[in-house]
Amino acid sequence: MALAGCSRDGQDDTQTPRPVRAAVIEKSKLGESVELTGVIQPENEAALSFRIGGRMIERFVGTGDAVKAGQLLARLDSQNEMNGLRSAQARLTAAQGRLREARNVFAREQSLLTRRYTTKTKFDQAQTAVETAKSDVEDATAQLKIAQDNVSYTELKSDSSGTIVARSAEAGEVVQPGQTIFRLARTGGWDAVFDAPARILRDAPRDARIDLALTDDPSVTAVGRVRQVDPQADPATRTFRVRVAILSPPSAMRLGATVSGRVRLDSRAAIAIPASALTETDGRPSVWIVDPGTKTVALRQVKVSRFSSDVVVVTEGLKPEDMIVTAGVQALHPGQKVRVLEARE
Repeated sequence: MALAGCSRDGQDDTQTPRPVRAAVIEKSKLGESVELTGVIQPENEAALSFRIGGRMIERFVGTGDAVKAGQLLARLDSQNEMNGLRSAQARLTAAQGRLREARNVFAREQSLLTRRYTTKTKFDQAQTAVETAKSDVEDATAQLKIAQDNVSYTELKSDSSGTIVARSAEAGEVVQPGQTIFRLARTGGWDAVFDAPARILRDAPRDARIDLALTDDPSVTAVGRVRQVDPQADPATRTFRVRVAILSPPSAMRLGATVSGRVRLDSRAAIAIPASALTETDGRPSVWIVDPGTKTVALRQVKVSRFSSDVVVVTEGLKPEDMIVTAGVQALHPGQKVRVLEARE
């Protein structure tokens, strides 16, 4: 019996083409450069404050001053703390006197007890008095240390070298414990901070070189490397905060200056396709490729670098001008004819 209208593989060549939606892979701008605008900030910034409250009587530095580790920045009125120190010293001296007296009494009672000229009760009382006097000396010593610390806390010193970028109190003001007096940009590194869209983060090389330049003087340049990318996008702008470490910043690049950053995207930039286009064959991700001449489909395995809710990033297996099926992938089989409902070019 002859089989009319059938191909060699037994499939019906006259079958109605299945309607699908498809898209053409666009030619990407390989190696394109992207420029963003940011601001120079310190890599490490600290808020400096007094550990106790009081009236600030002296301020020795101002905004923009360079300071060294251990340098005195400001001072509080220390009269109350000095009075507390003198009182603690007096208490310690008195406690030490009572300890000496208790030890003398104990030694005398111990001598009398060996000759049976005193009672065991008086000996025990003298021994207890020595232990009590020792505890009083230890307590007085601790109180003296606290008083000494309080006196030292009336002086605000820099914990590291850097530059004062802000001050928020003046001499004569009464400040509270922990209230910020200065903001210190610690020496050790400056960052150029940018707000970058997700597309740039996706296409940029992992160890991208960032070419930096002052916006008001493009002749002042530097090179940077990405140091940190915030894991979560800003809820308002949907951009990610990127901190770029500036390598050997020139002196003309000052904190707070506006800079432009240029990065060249990877020449092997990945291709982003709709998540609906992805299927699976032999346990590996694949897509349906539409032959524009015969309007038939074939499976092609691809390499996926990362997923999102609506986009799949493919690094291998696709090239520009490939037409892929984006909807209806589950109802297809190799060699099937399709009718493209929609194509984007």
